[in-house]
Amino acid sequence: MKKLLRMFKVRRDEWPEAAIMLLMLLTLHAAVIARHFDQFTQTGKGHWNIFVNNFTVSGFDPITYSVITYWEANYNVYRHPFLAFIVWPLSQINKWVMEATGVNIVQFLVAVPLLLCAFYTFIFMLRIFKDILRLERFDAALLSLMLFSFAYVMVSAVVPDHFCVSMFLLVFTVYVSGLKIQAGTQFKIWQTVVLFFATAGVTLSNGIKTYIYSLFTNGRKFFRPKYFLFAVLLPAVLIWGFARWEYRTFVLPKEKARAELRAKKTAEARQKLFNAFRDTTSLKDSAEIVKAFNAEMNRRVKAKYLRDHKKPWNRHTGKPIAKGEFMQWTDATTSRVSTAVENLFGESIQLHKDYLLQDTLRSRPVIVPYRWAVNYVIEAAVVLLFIGGVWFGRRSRFMWMVLCGFAFDMLLHLGLGFGINEVYIMGAHWLFVLPVAMGFLVKAVQGSRAENRLRQLLVVITGWLLAYNLTLFIGYLL
Repeated sequence: MKKLLRMFKVRRDEWPEAAIMLLMLLTLHAAVIARHFDQFTQTGKGHWNIFVNNFTVSGFDPITYSVITYWEANYNVYRHPFLAFIVWPLSQINKWVMEATGVNIVQFLVAVPLLLCAFYTFIFMLRIFKDILRLERFDAALLSLMLFSFAYVMVSAVVPDHFCVSMFLLVFTVYVSGLKIQAGTQFKIWQTVVLFFATAGVTLSNGIKTYIYSLFTNGRKFFRPKYFLFAVLLPAVLIWGFARWEYRTFVLPKEKARAELRAKKTAEARQKLFNAFRDTTSLKDSAEIVKAFNAEMNRRVKAKYLRDHKKPWNRHTGKPIAKGEFMQWTDATTSRVSTAVENLFGESIQLHKDYLLQDTLRSRPVIVPYRWAVNYVIEAAVVLLFIGGVWFGRRSRFMWMVLCGFAFDMLLHLGLGFGINEVYIMGAHWLFVLPVAMGFLVKAVQGSRAENRLRQLLVVITGWLLAYNLTLFIGYLL
């Protein structure tokens, strides 16, 4: 435990860079809180509608605000099995404060863990570059700052969603894995279990990456019966069983109650419409009245179906690969090429001025082009630097480890189409791989004539992204 706590002690030589990052994060949090301070400090029965209807930053959901205001297991329990219970202590603190003062401090309570997660993401990125890749201090700071210049790392760090927490847990796991690869040691069973429950408990798919990282760290020992049974299979079964229990205990009863209430209201409304139809129609035969009424109701249902399919939440969602409990989240029709250019390596890294931070389920088209050619130049430069870093790091087990985690995300989003219509909001899960790969490129040119030129290029890109994204994001908030 002491060794773990020492890892979170900020080193003396890290404070200058860390202080700059802390100042930027505090500024952004202040802007987010100020935007909705008057609305969200209120309490009342309509808290869910207050948050959902008024918090509009891209596709991020303010579910955490609602859960901490009045605790319920409102997250998707299969994708975020532990998240509701992780924030439960915050909900209790908020409950005490609301009862004592009548003020809802949910924004401040959410900001604290987000601030810590973003701050320590920066710290552990610094250490990945300095301790594992052995880069110079300036290059380590520059590449760490580049990560937070990416649009949806910057945004994820301060909005009330789970992505910043996931990013921290993944970067921390990558750092620990890198140290073990460097030292030639392996994960113990209990270490893998703790990391798996931490990462998968927040977002289930991140648990797969923990197993990928432990596979590269432990090598063939990953498949030893004892390790594979107790560190891999058993935790996976337990967390899935917990998610099923959570669904049956907290979610299913409410779904049944809502379905029954909806059916009751539908029946009452239908009966009311039938009574009105019967009183106004010129038909006399009861069978003819019922037949005519049913035809009218079918016409209305069809008209509503056509109206709904014209709305953004329907029109901007592609057709799933197959029907089913989980396959319904996939997308087989949204263009992969346009998505990669404008969203995956576009919006994730540079905000679009048009439809700035709007939601695809409300008003933003799925594909939005940039106004300026310079945005595509920057995007191309980032992608080429990433590819160059992968090439120069191709002999590194550490590089292949983080790249396989990245490949898993690409399989989910570009392959299966999971969340592809707003793929950029999940950028915090994989964007840290880009500067890590670039670190191998920086390492490869150390001591050569190209070193200063590459450093200058990285400074220009990072400076542009910081100025461009900060200006648009703060302008949007204020």
